[in-house]
Amino acid sequence: MRTFSVSTLALAAVLCAGCGNRQSTPTDNGSHLHVDVPPHGGTPVALGDDYQIEWVLDATAGKLQAYVLDGEMENFVRITPPSFDVTAKWPGREEVLHFAAIANTATGEKVGSTSLFEAQADWLKTNKTFDAVIREINVQGTIYTNVAFSFPKGTAADEKGGK
Repeated sequence: MRTFSVSTLALAAVLCAGCGNRQSTPTDNGSHLHVDVPPHGGTPVALGDDYQIEWVLDATAGKLQAYVLDGEMENFVRITPPSFDVTAKWPGREEVLHFAAIANTATGEKVGSTSLFEAQADWLKTNKTFDAVIREINVQGTIYTNVAFSFPKGTAADEKGGK
């Protein structure tokens, strides 16, 4: 009997562990829909069905961080490029943000194998809303080009980036 109880508890724990960074939201028919939640509270932008980039603005420092994540935003995805560029546009102005790979000794991430990129620009201190295009980014061998989004809105599920 004791073996049955321990096994049952273990199975229940696995089933309750669920989906990590997802929230359960009720739908009109009473069922629940899982919603992916950015781990840093940032703006998610879909790269096809498989990946997302979470954008996190530190306006005080004029810094924008880009975290490369899996499609459910549960796991960080390390990529090899040392950098990528994003063109930001708003009325009367266009700027290029150069995102450089960030090493992190705590996680073992380094340039050439990291999920975090940062760009710095003084205009980010005052302009917190803009349209943007990721020119090109290589994620695990898939190249995404001209991925358009609005910051801080992000992309809708039906506006996923092109390959």
